[in-house]
Amino acid sequence: MHAVKSLTFLLGAASAVWAAVLPPREPTEVAEAIASRDAVLVDLAERATSPISTAELSGYLPYTRFAGAAYCPPTRVSSWNCGSHCSGIPGFKPTLVGGDGNIIQYYYVGYYAAANTVIVAHQGTDPTQFVSVLTDLNILLDPLDRQLFPGVPSNVLVHSGFMNTHALTATRILAEVRRLMAAHSTTTVTVAGHSLGGALATLDAVYFRVNLPANTRIVARTFGLPRVGNPAFASYFDSLNIDFRRINNARDVIPIVPGRGLGFSHPSGEVRLLSQGRAISCSGLDNASDSQCQVSAVPNIFLGSILDHLGPYEGQYLGTIFCN
Repeated sequence: MHAVKSLTFLLGAASAVWAAVLPPREPTEVAEAIASRDAVLVDLAERATSPISTAELSGYLPYTRFAGAAYCPPTRVSSWNCGSHCSGIPGFKPTLVGGDGNIIQYYYVGYYAAANTVIVAHQGTDPTQFVSVLTDLNILLDPLDRQLFPGVPSNVLVHSGFMNTHALTATRILAEVRRLMAAHSTTTVTVAGHSLGGALATLDAVYFRVNLPANTRIVARTFGLPRVGNPAFASYFDSLNIDFRRINNARDVIPIVPGRGLGFSHPSGEVRLLSQGRAISCSGLDNASDSQCQVSAVPNIFLGSILDHLGPYEGQYLGTIFCN
């Protein structure tokens, strides 16, 4: 009964939060979605999607688990004892954990020997924590801090709330990433996160690219990612040679907020889960040319589902109530 009440509160709070972020409808987005669907019906050959293989979908599973584990308290994550997400990746040992789940999202860093990569993961939004909700509501677009992000063009703007939260842990996490890279002779760093955690992981990917050696391979796997920055950010992100996948589940509403009408845009790398074992890859930024991609399939928050934000992501559910 407690889990049911928690789920009810989570869904109700999340719906209220995102309804507050956006106007009820964005006419430009709706018109573009309708036009895109009509164009697809006229000429299916113009579709800019491709199916995702079963093998590739299976390859996302460890990173789904890493994102899910980030919702669990540091006391449990430090011993890698957080239920199915932790037991599904045996042998992994976090070396840095932190956060309070409110002002600072939970986070952890560790070395994943199976892929010879450093792992960085952040907790997503917990609507039961007031400051965490305010982070998502703070939707002003601001330039990145030049001290943390040297060399990033001044026209690259990001969600102020995400940026401020990222800055709280950036230098500490970077120091541990550098230590683990040296200790394990690896040049690969992987970031993972769901919801707000995905937004922080996206900023991590840029942060590591501009602060780590040029030969570092950056891998980013996000789930239910909200938009992080403006079109200049999306284009800049695409230029950084990051192995990036933003995985959207069915009719999840979170990937379509904050709205494009508010000046936000996703980078490339969309993967949309259609059903168990079936997914497509969508090309371009915020692909509106194919009815199967998120921005067309879910043109506004009233045609989506907050339940799909929680999962399943190929059988996995993500969120505080699933830290078992």
